[in-house]
Amino acid sequence: MDNNPNFHFIAIGGVGQSALAKILLCLGYSVSGSDINESKYTKLVRDLGAEVYMGHNKNNIKGTPKIVVSSAIKEDNPELIEAKKLNLEIMHRSDCLKFISQQFPKFIGLAGTHGKTTTSGLLSFILENLKANPSYAIGGIIPKLNINANANKNSKYFIAELDESDGTIQKYSPDYLVINNLEADHLDYYKNGLNDIIKTFEKLTTNMNENSKIFINIDDEGCNKFLSQTNYKNFITYAINKNASYQAKNIVFDELNSSFEIYKENNLLGKINLIIPGIHNVYNALAIVSVLDNLGFKFDDYKEFFSEFSGMGRRFQLVADVNNIKIIDDYAHHPKEIKSTLNSIKNLKRRKVVIFQPHRYTRLKGLWEEFLDSFNDIDELFVVDTFCAGDKFDEEYNSKNFVKEISKKGVNAQYIDGEIAQAGEKITPYLKENDIVLTLGAGDITKIGGVINGLLAK
Repeated sequence: MDNNPNFHFIAIGGVGQSALAKILLCLGYSVSGSDINESKYTKLVRDLGAEVYMGHNKNNIKGTPKIVVSSAIKEDNPELIEAKKLNLEIMHRSDCLKFISQQFPKFIGLAGTHGKTTTSGLLSFILENLKANPSYAIGGIIPKLNINANANKNSKYFIAELDESDGTIQKYSPDYLVINNLEADHLDYYKNGLNDIIKTFEKLTTNMNENSKIFINIDDEGCNKFLSQTNYKNFITYAINKNASYQAKNIVFDELNSSFEIYKENNLLGKINLIIPGIHNVYNALAIVSVLDNLGFKFDDYKEFFSEFSGMGRRFQLVADVNNIKIIDDYAHHPKEIKSTLNSIKNLKRRKVVIFQPHRYTRLKGLWEEFLDSFNDIDELFVVDTFCAGDKFDEEYNSKNFVKEISKKGVNAQYIDGEIAQAGEKITPYLKENDIVLTLGAGDITKIGGVINGLLAK
């Protein structure tokens, strides 16, 4: 254990911060923290023994703890000011995650532009069912386990979703690293798009030791570009369309389910059944099989658990089924994610309605043309106001103008203004029996399904 077993989290109630706090508590460290409002996450860490304060106040800092902050904490936060005054160690949450990862024999990191939460949740779910005693920190709730983090001092495996959005991913040193895809995103940080992201991943590989392994999707264009530029050599490949170490073949889609065979070095391992839709989830499952196989687990011992995994919270999550209208919420907020999600429903014999909330004006501007090309093969598109996430309003690249431009491409689109509750009230009258409704975005669009469900149920 560290010689300073105390940690104080500023904004401990966030899903990411609370996950780290929970793990530290499970490992025997003392934890305190503060937040503006009570939440299920503040209750969770308090029940585990954390001292949690409501409101940010310099007096919340007791003794000499390590101070854990996220990128969202501003310099004028009174606790951060006090910590600097006291010359306390200030850790970004990525540094805290790195510290935690070093407490376990094998660190497995799930990375890439899309699918990190699902792959890390799927691996954790299967290892839990295998009674392998994993520890993990995931960016979403695993529905059947109803948790996003867990830890045990005797765990052999630590699984974490590694976020590349602010470059902090290069701090880690995973024993196993999964890269499902690489694509231009987070353009407020990566000014040169994919080239900058690849440079960040190259820096990450310099931390990895000679026995580490990178599992990589060679069907992905960005991954192949990374492969052509990196000096790292220890790769294990997986793919659907190319010959790879692990390959999925004979894929069959049926409504929202799928089945496929998995081959290792062209030898059949067996068949996987999924109850989550889309080709992207075939890739997710393929990545996890390649990891499990290299960990030494037998295919027949874990294959059944794939058919029990219902996805992650906010990842194609069924939130309502009322009047034969299915409402599905998905975190997709990047053009490729949106296309993957919509591809999952393209063969359904239902009217397809999408409610989209752009996330950040900078992302909408940087990927404007890609977003305009993301909503084909749907029947109706509603676009609500952009979730700014700290960005300033853009007079040109905004939801209203987006609808004007996408309508020119033949998409049946409407701009819906107002807060989420108001938008839900405006959209509900347009819905019809047998519709499938997808709510897409990384902001508070997740609430609109509940609003619509309540109105339809009256």
